[in-house]
Amino acid sequence: MVDTARAARMAKRIQTIVASAIEREIKDRRLEFVTITDVTMTGDLHDATVFYTVRGATIEDKPDHEAAAEALHRAKGQLRKLVGEQLGVRFTPTMTYRLDTVPEASAHMEALLERARKRDEELAKLKESAVPAGDPNPYKTEVDEEPKA
Repeated sequence: MVDTARAARMAKRIQTIVASAIEREIKDRRLEFVTITDVTMTGDLHDATVFYTVRGATIEDKPDHEAAAEALHRAKGQLRKLVGEQLGVRFTPTMTYRLDTVPEASAHMEALLERARKRDEELAKLKESAVPAGDPNPYKTEVDEEPKA
């Protein structure tokens, strides 16, 4: 029987534990710019997927995703031990780490929306100076006289 509320609570707790452990307990410089964004749990509470993002040291720097993935892989056992100690459940879930692509997808969508807004503004400007083709009033307004027989 799947208890989704319990799985959601446990996922949120794991997210908090892993994020604070990376910040305070794991001493690896490659994890300085890693942010834990989300955790999902399976229905049986045996597997957790931890989503993370990596930012660059400065705005111009590219994030080093490979180094962060390697650092998380190396700290996997220590993180699971810390989660097990603080979670207080009979079975500590196995944790898989995945790069979260939502920020990149969101930035791409924002760029597309901005392009669409600019195009809408251009069309609105063109519409202001537009003149209809043909007669200004293409519909007949006068009633034709009936033919005399």
